[in-house]
Amino acid sequence: MSLPDTLRPASLLVHGGTMRSQHGETAEALFLTSGYVYDSAEQAEGTFNGSVSHFQYSRFANPTVAMLEARLALLEGAEACRATATGMAAVHAALLSHLKTGDRVVASRALFGSCHWIVSTLLPRYGITGVFVDGGDLAAWQAALAEPTALVLLETPSNPMLDMVDLPAVAALAHKAGALVVVDNVFATPLLQQPLKLGADVVVYSATKHIDGQGRVLGGAVLGSRKWVEEVLQPFIRNTGPSISPFNAWVLLKGLETLALRVQASCRSARAVADFLATQKKVKRALYPMREDHPQHALAAAQMTDGGTVVTFELAGGKDAAFALMNAFRLIAVSNNLGDSKSLATHPATTTHMRIGAEERAKLGITDGVIRLSVGLEDPADLIEDLARGLAAIPG
Repeated sequence: MSLPDTLRPASLLVHGGTMRSQHGETAEALFLTSGYVYDSAEQAEGTFNGSVSHFQYSRFANPTVAMLEARLALLEGAEACRATATGMAAVHAALLSHLKTGDRVVASRALFGSCHWIVSTLLPRYGITGVFVDGGDLAAWQAALAEPTALVLLETPSNPMLDMVDLPAVAALAHKAGALVVVDNVFATPLLQQPLKLGADVVVYSATKHIDGQGRVLGGAVLGSRKWVEEVLQPFIRNTGPSISPFNAWVLLKGLETLALRVQASCRSARAVADFLATQKKVKRALYPMREDHPQHALAAAQMTDGGTVVTFELAGGKDAAFALMNAFRLIAVSNNLGDSKSLATHPATTTHMRIGAEERAKLGITDGVIRLSVGLEDPADLIEDLARGLAAIPG
């Protein structure tokens, strides 16, 4: 049965990419197999030389993984997708498949800690120059992209300070410099922002976050044009092996079915939580893209359909205040994950962004009083009560 071409996201999340076997199962089949058999030696030869379409080895492709890739591509509006074992495997594959010695990368300074490490530490080992800029400063982008550049990497909204990057403007500058634009879209999800429509060339996800959304499995995804995915990315993935487990891919397919419901509910609660935090004396600032007091609210409203599931706030009392608040929680869990059905609080300065160093954290505004709160599916009133409990535990 072929699906209509006009399905909306909620329907694509349930039906997109489904391939039923001869048994006619309703739920997507889980193909736990490493290899495949051929009807003949000629079919095997044709599979290897590319003249026959047939599954070959699950490091290269797998039916369950293929369904996940097809569904994500439909949702993102991308021509092709490759799933990976983790989100960082997706970022690493997107970059290293495209780059070579002598190339130059320009990246937004506001990156997840491991992404920052790849640009600042790993790429230079291979003779690839990494340059960081303030993602919100178009003049800085223009200066950095005044010379030939192979790749631009950014995330918007950023982790953890929810900084926004003007995607159409930066993409235009990057393309003039000859760069491939890679966007980490994990905070926005494919439901709230579609970077490919805003000028990006490649989108990467940690599917561990909202796509699974229930803290069960790891996964990642890279999406882009069919030509780039098949000619640049696929040979890298095929030969280096960052493949996702079919079981994890199956779990992610199940997660996608409820993604729209979960993201919508968490966005509503996140706004309520942000509004509460913004009124509290012990909170220096509460950041949420769809609040009018966010420094880049207009840009967020232009690029996103909602503000996302994360609220970041800063306490006046620094690390001691942050730890006192987090240790007083009875509902919100302390964890470095996000996008989960459970609300999770993180202290970035001592966890996710610890290794980038104090100097770099200061440039990003990640003080010792900053807490990143991933808002889950609990009743927002219960979350606000738990936050009030935590704020009351802060001395003074």
